Amino acid sequence: MKGLSLQYDLIALDVDGTLLTDDHILTKDIRETVCEAASRGAQIVLCTGRGPLSALPVMEELGLKGTLITHNGAATINADDRSVVHQFDVVPDHLLPFINYCRNHSIHFDLNTAFEMMIETRTPEAEQMYSRFQAKPAIQDFRLGLPNGLVKFTAFGTKDKMDQVQAEWAGWPPLLKSIRSGDFFIDVHHAEANKGRALQQLADLRGIDRSRILAIGNYYNDITMLQFAGMGIAMGNSPEEVKRAADAVARSNSDNGVAAALREYAWS
Repeated sequence: MKGLSLQYDLIALDVDGTLLTDDHILTKDIRETVCEAASRGAQIVLCTGRGPLSALPVMEELGLKGTLITHNGAATINADDRSVVHQFDVVPDHLLPFINYCRNHSIHFDLNTAFEMMIETRTPEAEQMYSRFQAKPAIQDFRLGLPNGLVKFTAFGTKDKMDQVQAEWAGWPPLLKSIRSGDFFIDVHHAEANKGRALQQLADLRGIDRSRILAIGNYYNDITMLQFAGMGIAMGNSPEEVKRAADAVARSNSDNGVAAALREYAWS
């Protein structure tokens, strides 16, 4: 690749289902290719539904520093000093219908500030899930009041259950935005928070034109990011709606899709 010029100044990468395999592994090929892009001058931004404490280990495994767009765009974090660049706060009372629904239907949920994750109850299934994402939620009784600075609420369950919940919540008043961030997850946050909006804010802050941004993602919460970027690439393992929103489709996350996409599109 010597002598080839970098086509993009900023490369935004989703984490789960994109950068990582389904077993949450960062392959050697992907790590080396992402680092190659960074060494050529690209700003690498992880753009994820995860919170910062779950996303930082991925950035560290890449051996990089920089910016994390977390909680689906609800909180943008400087990874170097763990400061908050921007966040979309949720009005706590607006979450009460979602909390009550989950309690009444025995659905596991968590509440998140930019850096903290809180749960009411622990289940073996939830414990296993959190361990895969390197998350360590704290137990808290939300009946005593909800904390300030909340940026995201997440419901967790089987795909069939989440399909049902998504269909019901779609008809609720749009005070908050609910979006599917994975087969087993529905995230709820500020109506204006999304990955595309956060990426636009970051680009404006750094004076980067959208034509100089490449974004790669695989799920519904990535669509706004893929549409904002000058080049939006959907993974081969993406749902069809996500693929239609993209400019190109890469190989799957089980086939080093990010590495192949960067080699094909990031250099000329």
